[in-house]
Order: sequence, then C-alpha cells, then structure tokens
Amino acid sequence: MEDKIVRYGSFPVIIFMICFLFLNGTVSEVYNVGDENGWDSEVDYASWSEKYNFTVGDVLEFKYNRGQHNAFEVTESTYRTCDTSTGVVSKYESGEDKVKLNEAKKYWFVCNVSGHCLGGMRFGIDVKAGNSSSTTNLEPIPPPNSGSRAFDRWSLGLYLFAFGILLSLFC
Repeated sequence: MEDKIVRYGSFPVIIFMICFLFLNGTVSEVYNVGDENGWDSEVDYASWSEKYNFTVGDVLEFKYNRGQHNAFEVTESTYRTCDTSTGVVSKYESGEDKVKLNEAKKYWFVCNVSGHCLGGMRFGIDVKAGNSSSTTNLEPIPPPNSGSRAFDRWSLGLYLFAFGILLSLFC
C-alpha cells in the first residue's frame, strides 16, 4: 500500500490546487435576470438585484419575449431618468441576451419599451473584482449576505479534497 501512496502522493496536491481556485472565485456565475420570472414588467428588479453578489466574469441572462421587451445597458443618469435619447451603452433585443460583466464597475440596465423603465423594469448593480461584492440600486442598501455562495464553494472544495485523500489511500 505504501507504493500506491507514493505513486498517487501528488494527487491530493492537485485536488488542493483545484479547491484553491474555487475558493478564490475563479468560477463565474450565470444569473437569470428576474430568476424564474425572467425580464418582465411584473418583477421587482430592485429586490432581485439585492439578492446577489456580482463579480467580474459573471453573466446576466435576460430572457423575455422578443418585441415585448428589450434590455439596454445605460449610464446612471439615463437609468435615473429613463430617457434613452442619450446614455445608451449597449442594446440587447434578441429575447435571450447574455451580458458578460467584464469590468469592476456599476452597471445600469433598463427596458426601453415605453413605460416599462418608469414602471420598474430597471436595476443597477455594483460588480466587484474578486470574492467580495455587493449590489446597489437607486437607494443605498445594506451589504447583502454573501454566505451561501461562499459556503457552496467552500463545501465543494472540502468534498474534492476529502475525495482526493480517500482515493490516494484506497487506490
């Protein structure tokens, strides 16, 4: 059995390195905007955006009926006024838009269909670089609880590490 431990001795080190990558936040998340309701005028996007921590590399997925809605990334001033005659950064109109959050900055999104933005189809998020992140809206909010996402990564890392140890002992 000793020769197997020596032969597979580096395996736990590899598992540890994989766990380290998970704990450092290298895994990006895909967020369905509005969760199961999608991008629709019946959803409270201010509350939705407060539930999550967004980091660079994450993806926002806007799902909606094409022609009934759209998603515009806009400046903060355009977000606040809902006037898209200026301040539009990007337009998404396919009905299944994926927006990768490439920078640590504040992002602002609105629906440009008449009355939808003023009716609540808008949100702002603060995207952070790394594990610690928070979201923001028009009103200041307390930092959201990021425990569940960190716990999931930590648990996965522990399981992978334990699996590596068991595999090295029994193989």
